[in-house]
Amino acid sequence: MTHVLVVDDDPAIASLVAFKIGRLGARVSVESDGEAGLAAARQLRPDLVVLDWMMPRMNGLEVCSALRADADPQVAGVPVILLTAKAQESDVERGFVAGATDYVVKPFSPRELVSRVTAALPPGSLGA
Repeated sequence: MTHVLVVDDDPAIASLVAFKIGRLGARVSVESDGEAGLAAARQLRPDLVVLDWMMPRMNGLEVCSALRADADPQVAGVPVILLTAKAQESDVERGFVAGATDYVVKPFSPRELVSRVTAALPPGSLGA
């Protein structure tokens, strides 16, 4: 079963994202800060990470960069969707430089996020 890790310090957003992705047939884990999210990604080895930028203890760009630098190729290659309120063109550029696979700006359309999640995963990996 496809496993998605959601890392966001806003419980309402984390719940919404987890619910929408869970309805696709994926198993979803949630963490509420960057440090815990990085540890969970290394331990759980999810198929995708949906990651907020502005979080306590470690921001999303730091988490994304740390994932990309990980010695484990499964962790280093995990697709990362940044889900953030940082909407300036320079922010988007910084996100991709840090290694993000995709970038979604808050407020966001849940349908668009589901489409982006589906596109970031191998065809046929969702649905049960």
